Amino acid sequence: MASAVHELTPAEANADPAPEAVVVRFAGDSGDGMQLTGGQFTLSTALAGNDLATFPDFPAEIRAPQGTLFGVSAFQINFGSTAVETAGDAPDVLVAMNPAALKVNVGQLRPGGLVIADSGEFTTRNLAKAGYDADPLQDGSLARWQLLAFDISQLTLDAVKPFGLGKKEALRCKNMWTLGLALWMFDRDRAPLVDWLKAKFAKAPVLAEANIAALNAGHAYGETAEIGAAVRPHRIAAAPAEPGLYRTVTGAEAISLGLVAGAALADLPMMFGGYPITPASAILHHLSRLKEYRVTTFQAEDEIAAIAAAIGASYAGSLGVTSSSGPGIALKGEAIGLAIMTELPLVIVNSQRGGPSTGLPTKTEQSDLYQAVYGRNGDAPLPVIAARSPADAFDCAIEAVRIATRYMTPVMLLTDGYIANAAEPWKVPDMASYEPFPVKHLADVPDGGFKPYARDARLARPWVKPGTPGLLHRIGGIEKQVDTGHINYEAANHQAMTDLRRAKIDGIAVPDQQITLGEPGGALVLIGWGSTFGPIHQAVRRMRTRGYDVSHIHLRHIWPLPANLAFLLGSYRHILVPEMNSGQLKTVLRDQYLVDARPLSKVTGQPFRIAEIEAAIADALA
Repeated sequence: MASAVHELTPAEANADPAPEAVVVRFAGDSGDGMQLTGGQFTLSTALAGNDLATFPDFPAEIRAPQGTLFGVSAFQINFGSTAVETAGDAPDVLVAMNPAALKVNVGQLRPGGLVIADSGEFTTRNLAKAGYDADPLQDGSLARWQLLAFDISQLTLDAVKPFGLGKKEALRCKNMWTLGLALWMFDRDRAPLVDWLKAKFAKAPVLAEANIAALNAGHAYGETAEIGAAVRPHRIAAAPAEPGLYRTVTGAEAISLGLVAGAALADLPMMFGGYPITPASAILHHLSRLKEYRVTTFQAEDEIAAIAAAIGASYAGSLGVTSSSGPGIALKGEAIGLAIMTELPLVIVNSQRGGPSTGLPTKTEQSDLYQAVYGRNGDAPLPVIAARSPADAFDCAIEAVRIATRYMTPVMLLTDGYIANAAEPWKVPDMASYEPFPVKHLADVPDGGFKPYARDARLARPWVKPGTPGLLHRIGGIEKQVDTGHINYEAANHQAMTDLRRAKIDGIAVPDQQITLGEPGGALVLIGWGSTFGPIHQAVRRMRTRGYDVSHIHLRHIWPLPANLAFLLGSYRHILVPEMNSGQLKTVLRDQYLVDARPLSKVTGQPFRIAEIEAAIADALA
């Protein structure tokens, strides 16, 4: 979506998506710079005023053998003149830099779509690595698509020859040549890319000039070569947008900015403890550049040390934050229980990936919902929030900080690999419109004496900085006595403290659930969470246009669930839950509301396509 605050009008929500949108996928070897190419094309697209959504898709190996299928890296962008909510079902254009990239990706290209291939890489050796018995550029196997094949490698070498680069270094400019052709195809301005290259290679001006020459050569090739009607300049008009300052943002960037904003609204310094793990590492990278906003970052030696340091920071009176993906969250499990037992504020970001264990490190999944809601020893409830898009992650991070500090509890914020890496336009919000929630640490001994586990109206205990005169208290993981916080093993006390901890989480005030699209009551509702928002919303919108009685509800607050959700779900005859797991939210809804929620599951490491959900809606209402 265009920004975190954009709301579709009824006319927009029930209209067919405009045809003025194009999906382009760049694919090549992991050393071909496809993520860089896609990122810079995204920048030019944003500057052109188009709405957009991206999907970086890269291998788990740091450097897979060149030319192999499992070394293929791709970047997909969907851009248009109206609201864009997904990275697109099927590419209209596939740029394939070698045979392996073609083989892995061509099956996803829409019928009649355009393949642009670097024929210079379709050598006998590379064809064999990709498992081709014959050259697909020559044998007619690509007949259902338009094909444009030319020697990008040689054209790049020719373009950069004046700069005296070695062949290997010269071929690294191929991605800029390809980007130049793409800029010509979609009437994009080269000037911002030229400025970016000069800045990037400021200490190596020869490399800057070589890449600029390659960029210009690709653009000129489109202008001057007789390459047929398959490729021609195609201008996508700017998308309507509210006035304001916009930037593209990834989920990892939005979470980082949201955490900083949340800490500022709470008037707290933030300490982030993290350990590198895909796809969560980017949050540590971004926050490390924001020190001037009272942010301290700590790269720990392991996951347990990272969360233990964050808990220590919270005990000391700062906002403790940590992040990881599923395997790291598993390692943090005991320490999360410690934060629940000590009742300290802590924000835990889980950027989900394919599992179990190491699983699919660079692919997306939503299979940590059980882990977030149930996955700790003992009765250890905590609030769970899920972001639905990169831009939405900003507000979700602020909400996580608000709940953590108001209720003295750890909070888990769920994103996934798609949200973390994907980008979309974001209208930079006016922070004056956000209500501050400043924290007041207890500084004086209350009337009647200090009780570390006394509770306010929200059942939150007081937050005390260590060393405050008169407020000495002990803390740790052994069960606490009601009010005093002393160690207590008595059965009745453990029952009372367990009930209090649960009641505090159950009593968290979350907003009533809104219907994202449709009406209360009807034949079918699709209820989703997280990054399934875009494809669910588009599918429901299209099917409503065709006369289907279907609505869409999308959850931000997973635990506790909104108070009115039971009523909403009870008003529909059928409930379908699309998830990138084996049906975890479906189980939670059945558990809480005894409703016949049916799963629509996908665990391929790839996001849902709109067509998959449309087919499921038709089947459910058949």
